[in-house]
Amino acid sequence: MLARIELKNMVFYGYHGALPEEATLGQRFSMDLVLTLDIGEAAATDDLTKTVDYGAVYGLVRGIVERERSHLLERLALHILERVLDEHPRLTEARLFLRKPSVPIAGNLDHVALETALTRADRPHRPRE
Repeated sequence: MLARIELKNMVFYGYHGALPEEATLGQRFSMDLVLTLDIGEAAATDDLTKTVDYGAVYGLVRGIVERERSHLLERLALHILERVLDEHPRLTEARLFLRKPSVPIAGNLDHVALETALTRADRPHRPRE
């Protein structure tokens, strides 16, 4: 039984960006994370260990965004997806919609966004560190 678990509009404060001001001042980042996995065993047994603990996923993403630094959204997104797949072996895919609302662009726009995904098949097996 294939399913998607979605963590919608997570908002964190981080220091990501290529400009020195972004490293100093920081800004809000919002994101949606879509996790794909087989939930058949969890549905049949009502056992949290047979699915993905989305509270743990939230904490992992929060730690990455709030305590680490990337110059590019592309790097931040890849790092999040790699870590989520590495730490949650039941997932077959993780898809991220990453939004940066306070971009240093002289003009009016709501946000810059990046959408990307990583599948377990794209990822060589790596032991947890």
